[in-house]
Amino acid sequence: MLVDVRTRAEWSFVGVPDLRGQGKDVLLVEWQGFPAGTPVPDFVATLSEQLGTRGLGPDTPIYFLCRSGVRSLHAAVAMTEAGYRACYNIAGGFEGPLDEAGHRGRLGGWKAVGLPWVQS
Repeated sequence: MLVDVRTRAEWSFVGVPDLRGQGKDVLLVEWQGFPAGTPVPDFVATLSEQLGTRGLGPDTPIYFLCRSGVRSLHAAVAMTEAGYRACYNIAGGFEGPLDEAGHRGRLGGWKAVGLPWVQS
C-alpha cells in the first residue's frame, strides 16, 4: 500500500501518484497539517483505520511518500512503533531534492523518474 503523507494543498496543487494502471489506489493521510505544519495527532489511528477498512493489517508492506522523504520517514517510524512490521520510506519523495536554482521535481523523486502521477 502506498501512503502519501503530504498536505491537502500539496495533493491539490502539485499532484498525486497514480496507480490506477496497476489496479491500486493511494491512501492520502496528512502527517502534518497545513498551513501550521504541526503534526496531526491522530495520524496513526486514522491510517490504521483506513488500512483496516481495506483488510490490511500489521504485516502489509506500506510505502510512505512525502515531498522529499523527510515527513514520510517520520510516518514510517510512527507506524512501525505502532506495530506495523513492513514500513518503508520512499527516500526521494514525490518531488526530490532542490536543484541548483532551488526548485524541486527535476533531480529526483517520483515525478522526475517518470512514475505515474496526476494533477487536479
